[in-house]
Amino acid sequence: MVKIVKGYEQAREALLVSRALSSSDTPRHVQIKTEEVFGKPLSPSEVVQIILENVKDGGDEAIIDLTVKLEGVRPKFLEVSPSKISEAFNQIPQDVLKALNSAATRISKFHSVGRPESWFDDSEGYGETIIPVNKVGIYVPGGTARLPSTVLMTATPAKTAGVSEIILCTPSSKNGTPDPLILAAAKIAGVDKVFQIGGAQAIAAMAYGTNTVPRVDMVCGPGNIFVTLAKKHLFGEVGLDGLFGPTETLVIADEHANATLCAADLVAQAEHDYMATPILITTSHEIAIHVEKETKLRASNIIRSETATSSLDNRGYIAVVEQLDDAFTLANEFSPEHISLMIRNPKESLNKISNAGAIFLGDFSHEVLGDYIAGPSHVMPTGGTARFASGLNVRSFLKVSPVVGLGKNTALKLGKIASTLGRAEGLTGHAEAAEIREELDIK
Repeated sequence: MVKIVKGYEQAREALLVSRALSSSDTPRHVQIKTEEVFGKPLSPSEVVQIILENVKDGGDEAIIDLTVKLEGVRPKFLEVSPSKISEAFNQIPQDVLKALNSAATRISKFHSVGRPESWFDDSEGYGETIIPVNKVGIYVPGGTARLPSTVLMTATPAKTAGVSEIILCTPSSKNGTPDPLILAAAKIAGVDKVFQIGGAQAIAAMAYGTNTVPRVDMVCGPGNIFVTLAKKHLFGEVGLDGLFGPTETLVIADEHANATLCAADLVAQAEHDYMATPILITTSHEIAIHVEKETKLRASNIIRSETATSSLDNRGYIAVVEQLDDAFTLANEFSPEHISLMIRNPKESLNKISNAGAIFLGDFSHEVLGDYIAGPSHVMPTGGTARFASGLNVRSFLKVSPVVGLGKNTALKLGKIASTLGRAEGLTGHAEAAEIREELDIK
């Protein structure tokens, strides 16, 4: 049953608990498995460090060995051939292929609009050149759900940005190849190479490179705690999109909200993961009671009922506050991955949200559309990182290099200022490099 808390202070205390990655986030069966593999109890961070070192030193052989030990599967090959990808593509029902293509088209259109262009101002002598990253590695988890949508949500903005080469790593299934839906989505999104490698070893392979897996400039995509910690360990070694934890949705509802829609949206996010965080903040006690009852009912009637119910019971909250301003304050402090405004005239309150991965306005802009086809990537900042981070977007794959191209007169004028500042800092070499251009009277 979702916990109901009343009043701003009680809600704040309940919501703003520690949300950092922790060993307690690791299921007990995973802890037992890693102890069996490595011969002693290890924290997730220690496990990841060992995996990274093994892959860096042992390459493909280390990856295969780790896959056998950790996943119980011995891959016959690491790279999935184009023929295997085409074979998988041909297995997918036409309605699903049509849906994937429609989603890819809309996602591409959204990111195309947001792509910045290089510029130069001749009168001022400065500008910026905007260049895409050359090689990008995408990770798509296997876990308890197959996620072709994540392929589209990562590869499509990279492709739109102009990335030259996109590779994808995803775990192998028990039959020795990745899920056909993942492979079909990779083909639609224009992924260049696919490798059946999962977990931290996949992140290591893309960051370091092996005989089979090319070294990339940037790694992106969500994953479990081991994947996230691998990315964290590799900060500075390779570009990263961010560190992502379990999904979060926060719904703000006033007395005009449709409680059934609120409940449906919370359950949709709860079914992602046992650690998913579904939250409702409302000014209406009646809405709170209605949503609490309906989330319980709806969660009991879906395929992933156990997951959704566990998420709602252990991570879900319904907070009742006196006024909407309290709800906005709580939401900004929580800084959720997704925020849905189920209130009258939601656009008028858009400027009250300062910390959120993505914002959804009203009954028909539900977050499920954001998961699949609304346009923006569904790879969003979690764990409060929306305070300083953005979701994956076309700009994530672009580098900006400032360009300075001054004419002589402007340069000599600015050089006097640079010289003054250089001498003030005691850097006389700097000052002289500016002064000498006037002294030599270079044409």
